[in-house]
Amino acid sequence: MLKAMKALPCLLALLLFSPAVTIRAADATPPAKIRVLLITGGHGFEQERFFQLFRTNTDLSVTEREHPNADAMLKADRAGEYDVIVLYDMRQDSSDEAKADFIARLKEGKGLVVLHHALCSFQKWPEYVKIIGGQYHLDKTVVNGVEKPASSYKHGVHWKIQVADPNHPVTRGIKDFEIDDETYKDFEVLSNSHPLLTADEPTSTKTIAWTRNYEGARVVYIQLGHDHTAYDNPNYQRLLRQAIRWTAKRD
Repeated sequence: MLKAMKALPCLLALLLFSPAVTIRAADATPPAKIRVLLITGGHGFEQERFFQLFRTNTDLSVTEREHPNADAMLKADRAGEYDVIVLYDMRQDSSDEAKADFIARLKEGKGLVVLHHALCSFQKWPEYVKIIGGQYHLDKTVVNGVEKPASSYKHGVHWKIQVADPNHPVTRGIKDFEIDDETYKDFEVLSNSHPLLTADEPTSTKTIAWTRNYEGARVVYIQLGHDHTAYDNPNYQRLLRQAIRWTAKRD
């Protein structure tokens, strides 16, 4: 019995440091790529420069669809082909069926990243505002009995961005920065959205990026991203990369 007890540490050492165990650890399967459904249409943009943001990201597998072809990808039989939906579109009309499919994918837990002018979409669909957490008003409107002015924009602004929550996975490692980009002013931000970025810029609304949850889906909105002056900014690239990872529940 005593001999067996003395031999036990040696046996444990053999198991822990045996070549078989080392080989299995070395051969561990790397994480699968995050599959992105990238939806565009309804607004012009620098296509090649924008798509490069996704094509050069080796962590991603990207399917690009432009309206009206994007709706087919929201069907249940195509849902297994992506993990995250990225909206860089601007659309006002959609069928009730397509809207229901979109909501169904979010309820399944698909991530959602909404960029720049997609804040202007679906002016007459209140649920879209609840999903993304805000809205750019193309015209003067009334919100909860309060008249709101039309939102405005300004091209080519050099402005300073503050990181409101440096501990969030989307903004982790990013410090306050400057960028040349288009600003939006007087757009709606729902109070239950969690601010990520702010700006003290006269031509911009204070909160310009946020997170929220919708029916089990993680959602991020980033107002930045009009053209190559934003695409080429390393902080924007990191924001986009980390937003996709977070909504895919990789962080």
